[in-house]
Amino acid sequence: MGRKHVCNNGEAAHVFASQRATASAIICLLAAIVKLKSDSIYASMYSMNKVVIDTSVLISALIGKTGPAREVIRQCLLGDLKPLISTTLFLEYEAVSKRDKIKELCPLTEDEVSELLAAFFSVCEWVQIHYLWRPNLKDEGDNFLIELAVAGNAESIITNNLKDLKNAELQFDGLKVLAPEDYLRGV
Repeated sequence: MGRKHVCNNGEAAHVFASQRATASAIICLLAAIVKLKSDSIYASMYSMNKVVIDTSVLISALIGKTGPAREVIRQCLLGDLKPLISTTLFLEYEAVSKRDKIKELCPLTEDEVSELLAAFFSVCEWVQIHYLWRPNLKDEGDNFLIELAVAGNAESIITNNLKDLKNAELQFDGLKVLAPEDYLRGV
């Protein structure tokens, strides 16, 4: 058992003030760390895993109640992964998520899907693409994913469409194209 410490009000106030100062210092330190982590210079040293999430993965997460695609999106929402996004990918996410077939398969209401997408977009890093790598893929419609990954310095493109994305004419060192389950296994 711990010893009881009896002190007068002056000592108690001093201890309380000291504890409050320590807590305040810790809070200030944590706030400074959070600010540093969001600072672009420090962020490059403290690199969170930057990834490009293909629309196929986002839609799989929406229509499936469990699975690797849903886990990837969950990790993005928790801040464990930093998803990159461009205007083209944003528009594709929006268009595909509103298709009637997807709405039928999705267990979420339209409002819930909108809220989930808004939360997802809020954790994305928007990337401007200034240089196009064309022609690169057989499916011209997928080239923007490679361009986004290169422009944003992503470590991986996470997709269910491996066949089309792995057969690129140009290969970029350090850029992996992985299925959600392979990414989660650390392949």
